[in-house]
Amino acid sequence: MTNAHILIVDDQESIRHFIEKAMIDQGYQVSTAGEGGKALELIESEEPDLVLLDLRLPDTHGLEILRRVKEDTPDLQVIIMTAFGDVESAVRAMKLGAHDYINKPINLDQLFITISKALESRKLWRELKHLRQKHTDRLSKDFVKGNSPLMQNVYETIEQVAQSDTTSVLIQGESGTGKEHVANLIHELSSRADKPFLEINCAAIPKELLESELFGHEKGAFTDARNQKQGLLEMANGGTLFLDEVGEMSLQVQVKLLRVLERMTFKRVGGTKDINVSVRIISATNQDLQRLCEEKMFREDLYYRLKVVPLRVPALRERPGDIMPLAKHFLYQFSKQFTKPFQGFSNEAEQVLMTYPWPGNIRELKNLMERTVLLESSDRIEAEMLKLGSGRTTREVDSPVAMLEKLLEEPGVPSEGIPFEPLMAEIEQSLILKASEASSWNQSRTAEILNLKRDKLRYRMKLYSITKPKRRRAA
Repeated sequence: MTNAHILIVDDQESIRHFIEKAMIDQGYQVSTAGEGGKALELIESEEPDLVLLDLRLPDTHGLEILRRVKEDTPDLQVIIMTAFGDVESAVRAMKLGAHDYINKPINLDQLFITISKALESRKLWRELKHLRQKHTDRLSKDFVKGNSPLMQNVYETIEQVAQSDTTSVLIQGESGTGKEHVANLIHELSSRADKPFLEINCAAIPKELLESELFGHEKGAFTDARNQKQGLLEMANGGTLFLDEVGEMSLQVQVKLLRVLERMTFKRVGGTKDINVSVRIISATNQDLQRLCEEKMFREDLYYRLKVVPLRVPALRERPGDIMPLAKHFLYQFSKQFTKPFQGFSNEAEQVLMTYPWPGNIRELKNLMERTVLLESSDRIEAEMLKLGSGRTTREVDSPVAMLEKLLEEPGVPSEGIPFEPLMAEIEQSLILKASEASSWNQSRTAEILNLKRDKLRYRMKLYSITKPKRRRAA
């Protein structure tokens, strides 16, 4: 990268000239500034690849310039030039994001090596950023397929909550709705995106081992603890930890997790030393945590700490307008993967997909498309190719109103009981959305239609994460 553009910032003209000549001889483009204000102007107008920055400037301190640079252009590499012995300022500069520092008087050979490393670091940083953006774009496209108001509301909440990298999020929804996908997308859109995203399914780990997995352990903490081990909280430091099926966590572990959320500190199992971390906690569940709190199976204080922002991912049957866009997306994906000629669906096949209740949600739809494309050979999907896993083939069986009518008409109650809270929640959401759309999202009019007070309407809309859909910006 010998054609890179370097900005030299130093108040001494002799030093600027000395370094400028050496850099030009090496093939670099060079600009110079003797003051901090001029340096900031050049950074904005010329967009250099690297800045050589002296800390002692006539109009401001170099650390203030460094802070401004890292806020506005975090990928711009800065090398600090400092007087011999001013190690304290150099260390502060490194903490603010400087790539490295070099002592005066300048050793050109050392300077060339340091510049080369800094430019290589910038190149790698940009490549990583590009790959991460491609990953984020893919996640976004997969997630927002379809135009249902429910999913637009969810995506808007994701965009908003991603702007804060500390707020805890509780994702609720049935199995297969994409809760992990939501958590990953929040991380990728946040300022923590270049740090780890780690996940653990609390239901898949034996309860007696979950504490060690999360918090780590010291050597000898228990029978099989032969070595010290870092937990996921330490490994995710700076990034995001996703706790799936958080309702399966034991009360003992809940106490320790609460302390992390309150103080961002914890002790390893068997340890005495406090370990400080900066981790965003995103949790998910398909259970009713409020009911578990009432039954003393889940700590109420932890519940409210986890659900600073509650985010409900709707079931696929609640957003029928998204079924075919998702099905076509998966069909294209697997046709390409398996080199099959599928181009679309017959009308009968679309009718089957649209009337099936999808108890397994998006995961079931994706698996169906993968299995069908792999096992069948044709230019389009026919109805008879779709081997669905349930005898129920109409949406009405699973709709809230139909389920309620069936419960009221049939004698007795189902052996598995009546899903009162999920049923009432679905009915409430459907009514609020219908009234909101009828009133063009005017809350006063919506409240009138529903015969509710506005404060009660606002409470329910917040509870279900219902907001007015915004128009998506053109890509």
